[in-house]
Amino acid sequence: MPRTFLIDTDTGSDDAVAIIMALRAPDIRVAAITVVAGNVPLPQALSNALYTVELCGSDVPVFSGASHPLKRALCCADWFHGEDGLGDHGYVPKNKKAESKHAVDAMIETIRANPGLTIVTLGPLTNLALALQRDPKLAESVGRCVIMGGNPCCEGNITPAAEFNIYVDPEAARIVFRSGMPIEMVGWHLCRGEAALNRKEIDSLLASKKPLAEFAVVSNSIAAESYHTQTNEYGICLPDPTAMGIAIDPKLCLDGTEHYVEIETDSELNRGFTLVDKLNVAHDRRNIDIWGPTIESQPRKIHVCWTMNVPAWKKFMLSLLTE
Repeated sequence: MPRTFLIDTDTGSDDAVAIIMALRAPDIRVAAITVVAGNVPLPQALSNALYTVELCGSDVPVFSGASHPLKRALCCADWFHGEDGLGDHGYVPKNKKAESKHAVDAMIETIRANPGLTIVTLGPLTNLALALQRDPKLAESVGRCVIMGGNPCCEGNITPAAEFNIYVDPEAARIVFRSGMPIEMVGWHLCRGEAALNRKEIDSLLASKKPLAEFAVVSNSIAAESYHTQTNEYGICLPDPTAMGIAIDPKLCLDGTEHYVEIETDSELNRGFTLVDKLNVAHDRRNIDIWGPTIESQPRKIHVCWTMNVPAWKKFMLSLLTE
C-alpha cells in the first residue's frame, strides 16, 4: 500500500530533485504539490514545480499558494540558485498547468482526505502555517511532518544565525513548530561535507544520459558555484533531497532525538534561529521563566535528526535519478 505524501515547495534546484525522488519512489503516492514563495517569487516557483512534474510524466496536481511571508517582505535566494531558481537554463513547462484552487485550501482538503499522511516541506512554512491557523485540528490528522529547515548544531546558510527556509518566515515556522504535529527537523548541516555530490558522482549522473539525472546536475550548476563561494566546499549540496530521503526512508536518519525547539522572531540579528534544547534543560528552575511559554505552547517535542547515513542516501537518490 503506497504511503501518501503532500509536498510543499518553493521550487529551487534542490527542491526539484527532491520532487523527482518522491515521484519516482515506487511506494510513494504524491497526492498534491503546493507551492510557496521562497527561493524565487511565487510565479517562478510555480513554473519550476510544473516543469519538474511534467519532466517526470506525472499527473499530480500542483497548487499555487502564499506569495509572501506572514508578516515580512519576501527574501529570495536567486543569488544561490540563479534568477529562475533552476540555474538559468530556460526550463519552462510545455503543457502542465496549475490547479485553480489555492494551495492552502488544497492542503487542508488533502490532509482531511488522507489522515495519517506525510507532509514534506521544502521551503518557508507559510502555506502550512496558514492552513493550521484556519484549522488547528489539522495537526491531529498528520502522521509525519518532515521539515527541511533549521540549523540545530551549526551556522546558518543565509545569516550566521539562520537557515534560509526558517529565516524567510520565522513567524510561520513558530506556528508550525507549536502545532503539535509529529515534526521531524532535517537541518542544513546534513547536506554538507561528504553528503554533497562529488565530481565522480556528478560525472556518473551525466554519463547515464538519463533526462532526470542530467536535469538534476544542470539545474544545480549555479547552486554548485554558489555553494563553493559560500562554504569553500566543492560539490552539489542538496538540502531538500536529504529531507525527502529521510521522509521516504526514516532509517536514513542514524541519530535523532526529541527536544523543545524555539524559533527566534524578535531579534533581527538572530532572526530565524532554531534554538534546540539539546540538553533538555528547559524545565530546570533556572530556565523555566524563559522557556515556560515555549513548553506550554509546544505540546509535542520536535524530532531533530543529527546524522544521516550518507552512502545509503546517495545510493538511493542516484538510483531514483538513473533507473
